[in-house]
Amino acid sequence: MSTASHQLHDDIAATLARWEADEARVRAALAAPGVSRPDQLADRTGMQMFEAISAGELPSVPIGATMDFYPIEFEYGRMVFQGRPSAKFMNPMGTIHGGWIATLLDSAVACAVHTTLPAGKGYTTAELKISYVRALTPKVPLVRAEGRIINAGRQVGFAEGRLVGPDGKLYAHATTTCVVLSAGG
Repeated sequence: MSTASHQLHDDIAATLARWEADEARVRAALAAPGVSRPDQLADRTGMQMFEAISAGELPSVPIGATMDFYPIEFEYGRMVFQGRPSAKFMNPMGTIHGGWIATLLDSAVACAVHTTLPAGKGYTTAELKISYVRALTPKVPLVRAEGRIINAGRQVGFAEGRLVGPDGKLYAHATTTCVVLSAGG
């Protein structure tokens, strides 16, 4: 291997180690999966809700535990989920099922919109567009889906996202349109 190849291998290994440590830190703080009661959410902004989930003050999200992905980082207008593309998510052709990829990207882009919402507001996905760039297999130990807000309005929010491996390869990208709702609506 050339010096450049060794450096690239070392960089990928360092990224993977950092991602593993990030996931361990996040998982240690999460509460058991469940659904928050409306009174637990009513006075919280989107950011405050994610802060409470990350601190273990609210239940973690059941879909993440079921599909082996977790919220790793977030800030206003940005959300990152990390997932393990394991054999249990494979399709008959031996690659990771597109539905798993879509679910991970949907979570990242929709939650990016959610981080911008004031207390008393929720959302629903009105449109989700996924473009698959290359096949994903369990040989890729971890992937990250990063969603970023494009525009957050009072009635509609738009976001885009990318699914990448620890080597920086792009596996899929997405856009979403979310409709902003009043709590309970």
